[in-house]
Amino acid sequence: MQKIFYPQLRIRNKSCLPIVQGGMGVGVSASRLAGNVARLGAVGAISSVDLRRHHPDLMEKTVRSRDKDLINQINNVALDREIKRAKELSQGNGMVAVNIMRAVSEYAGYVRQSCESGADAVVVGAGLPLDLPELTAEFPDVALIPILSDARGIALVLKKWMRKNRLPDAIVIENPQFAAGHLGAAKLEEVNAPHFAFEIVLEATLELLKEMGIESEKIPLIAAGGVNHPDQVRKLFSLGASAVQLGTAFAVTEEGDAHVNFKNVLAQAVPEQIVTFMSVAGLPARAVRTPFLDKYLKKEAKLQEVAKPRKCTVGFDCLHQCGLRDGIAKAGQFCIDQQLAFALEGDVKRGLFFRGSEKLPFGSEIRPVRDLVEYLLEGVRLSIGQQEETQTA
Repeated sequence: MQKIFYPQLRIRNKSCLPIVQGGMGVGVSASRLAGNVARLGAVGAISSVDLRRHHPDLMEKTVRSRDKDLINQINNVALDREIKRAKELSQGNGMVAVNIMRAVSEYAGYVRQSCESGADAVVVGAGLPLDLPELTAEFPDVALIPILSDARGIALVLKKWMRKNRLPDAIVIENPQFAAGHLGAAKLEEVNAPHFAFEIVLEATLELLKEMGIESEKIPLIAAGGVNHPDQVRKLFSLGASAVQLGTAFAVTEEGDAHVNFKNVLAQAVPEQIVTFMSVAGLPARAVRTPFLDKYLKKEAKLQEVAKPRKCTVGFDCLHQCGLRDGIAKAGQFCIDQQLAFALEGDVKRGLFFRGSEKLPFGSEIRPVRDLVEYLLEGVRLSIGQQEETQTA
């Protein structure tokens, strides 16, 4: 008989379980999911994009509007509500983070609103957040966590931030070969590149920290993408990771903020249904080949041939660069906000359902957040906000 002890994840003087819930938009990870993950002592994450869709009163004010400023204002109201609700649900345990895509047009506004509303951390992916230290200078207690995929990107962020006297409070290392949604590779053909392997990136990053003289800072490295078994968790810890991040597995939990149809689509998807394609954001993305995506991919080449600039379909220019709006032929040619909103609402025919490539911990079952965290930390039983080790054979 032996006890299994898992390291505590320490971020900005907060101690958490070494489990991080990935941010998933539009509205898939909002206050209910993030708050309940944090309540168990882990790190929950709210996705900042278009949260008005969880608030009927806010949607009523904007559903027919094409006033960009009004929609952005309303979305900040929704973000504020969601952060405060998640913090309430957490009961002071764990951490409540906000996940923000660098590629969204209101990136800076979302960062500031997150800090003002009391988020414990800001997590930024889909681009290099080189300006994040300046944007959060007035909020020194908010943890800053970039999402990166290789040692080169990590080195660039570290060097830029060090000139501003700031270091990341943690770094999420996301492997594009397995992750869901927008992926940290520039081109489709690079998604499976061997240099993204956890073994390579973790080793290179630890060596980089040593070379830069910041090894003593103990920047936690969080491995993300394809994690679905406690054996993987233990292996990643042995390679130098301080925690693991999961998205799809949390999206299909009982507490996930999306419609049950959304959860069933992800949970019941088989490998041959999961495809990688170019998003309108100009990044590779991974999703389930549901009716919308199947129809789109069959005519993608033709749509790209006739791509030309046009007005934003939903009126608030959610992305800084949009393939459909800006007529970028190499990028996707559909309204991502609209399709993700359909998915959130459970519209299987019209929705875009982002999903990771690997099987889920509980297969097609929809289980509580607690079950998932306890399973990943095999041998650990959770009470609210605390960790109790039990003996395992």
